[in-house]
Amino acid sequence: MSRRSSLVVLYTAFALAATLANLGSQALVVAVWPAALGIELSILVGTGVGLVIKYVLDKRYIFRFKTRNLLHDGRLFMLYTCMGILTTLLFWATEYAFHWLFASDAMRYLGGAIGLAVGYLVKYRLDKRYVFVAPHATAESVLKRLQL
Repeated sequence: MSRRSSLVVLYTAFALAATLANLGSQALVVAVWPAALGIELSILVGTGVGLVIKYVLDKRYIFRFKTRNLLHDGRLFMLYTCMGILTTLLFWATEYAFHWLFASDAMRYLGGAIGLAVGYLVKYRLDKRYVFVAPHATAESVLKRLQL
């Protein structure tokens, strides 16, 4: 199997793992907190769980990136998170649209899965270009290139 094929398989597996963790934690929150704003809280918790899992897997296995220390890792995670803001909004919008259109948990989760899948495709390109760049590059230098 070529490096590219292996990368696609791994990235897909990691996206699926993060998606399942995201949706599973959402279901857990809804079961534990069925009160007002339960859906919103579940989406927020699921997003956080999926984000951390995906970051750890991507950094180590997809981009084979090694951080210098905990501070560097924290800054890289912040940049990784920033790159995911638009893709997260896409995910949330899709999940909410399915929730609003179909008024069922199953369809909301389907909308979430679709939103996550599209978001992960966009996120990979952003991460490859701006986050997990040459090992000597820092998050600060990437931010400067982005003029942020």
